[in-house]
Amino acid sequence: MKFETEATDTFKKQFDKLPEKYKKQIERKTELIEKNPFRFKPLHSKLYSKVFRVRLNIEGKETRLIYVVTGSKIILVCLLDRSKDYKDLENYLSKLQNE
Repeated sequence: MKFETEATDTFKKQFDKLPEKYKKQIERKTELIEKNPFRFKPLHSKLYSKVFRVRLNIEGKETRLIYVVTGSKIILVCLLDRSKDYKDLENYLSKLQNE
């Protein structure tokens, strides 16, 4: 099955602020996601059943790339700072539901 990748406005803003080195790292991970979106660790969410995360180390911080699989779409939701223990995850996902 072929998947289409989309990014939320939140993800785009976060991505644009990053140095080129980390942008390339995220692009490589995105290619892996497109090949097999179910490869990475699933997360539990109240709003979506197919939420996944990719571990990243951006500027020395534990960061997670959060994405949702809906049908044949992969939606890149946000870059989540791991130190906040996923507290903001449901907020980002609710924004996705409103878009």
